[in-house]
Amino acid sequence: MIKRDVPTNTQDLTPKTLLVTGGAGFIGSRVAASFANEGYRVVIVDDLSTGKRENIPRGIKFYHLDICNNVELEKVFSKEKPQYVSHHAAQINVRRSVSDPCFDAQINILGMINVLENCRRHNARRIVFASSGGVLYGEGEDLPFDEKSPLQPFSPYGASKCSGEHYLHCYAQLYDLEFISLRYSNVYGPGQDPSGEAGVIAIFILTMLKGTLPTIFGDGEQLRDYVYIDDIVMANKLALKKGGRSAFNIGTGRPTSVNELFRMIAREIGFPNKPIYAPCRQGEILKNCLDIARAEVLLDWKPTIQLEEGIKKTIASFKKKYV
Repeated sequence: MIKRDVPTNTQDLTPKTLLVTGGAGFIGSRVAASFANEGYRVVIVDDLSTGKRENIPRGIKFYHLDICNNVELEKVFSKEKPQYVSHHAAQINVRRSVSDPCFDAQINILGMINVLENCRRHNARRIVFASSGGVLYGEGEDLPFDEKSPLQPFSPYGASKCSGEHYLHCYAQLYDLEFISLRYSNVYGPGQDPSGEAGVIAIFILTMLKGTLPTIFGDGEQLRDYVYIDDIVMANKLALKKGGRSAFNIGTGRPTSVNELFRMIAREIGFPNKPIYAPCRQGEILKNCLDIARAEVLLDWKPTIQLEEGIKKTIASFKKKYV
């Protein structure tokens, strides 16, 4: 192992600097805002390919660049000298990863290596990686999946996230870089882009509010584990402060079918119609639910917002924004 000259006493880090990649996105922007409110000096890097400038919290320094541009990324690390990194920048479109796996790997593997190399060169203390429990475990039969379940991704996107975790272990062994990998289930909540990928709750809500028919791909019996954005933010806060070298499932442990989800949202909105059913999409996982016992014990984290309450909050926010 190559020892690096990193601070060992977190109380000496004044001010504590956190760099958030993908900080203009749905999750990254909320993570950035939360740490800024706690007194961290937060810096955001985002290429705005899917993130939005209006998501960037006021007063937070922003660099408009792609993590694949290592020359410019290195300049940011050199100038800002972050002790901590929250890595949320990613290509998250499963179908795009199937049709163009090289594009997916360019961002999710090579881009991550750029981030890790800069952590090494500029003595970052710790990185929190936004992984995906929704794709890492593949089509295993025994739900819920825990962290010891086999990693058998079903798409290039899942494979690239799996690769990211392996690189974290390499950098921990070689360079003593601390990391926490958070394996998110299906994240939802106010502020999610209804035109984006992997946001079925946001898509259903906006479609129903407009009075049009939502589309369900497949028979609707696919099982998902939906976790509210505020709970995701709290998991990030606890993970960054804990450190170590570990992975945690971040979900609810409650499987919900897409059909059941449709009925819940329709009932809350008062939508009287039935959905349109279309053929299932290539690369889609049929069943997923995460065992979160490890996060409950070791991170002292557990979800606080039940799905019904989270749906109500999300509908209310969408009505204000879109209706």
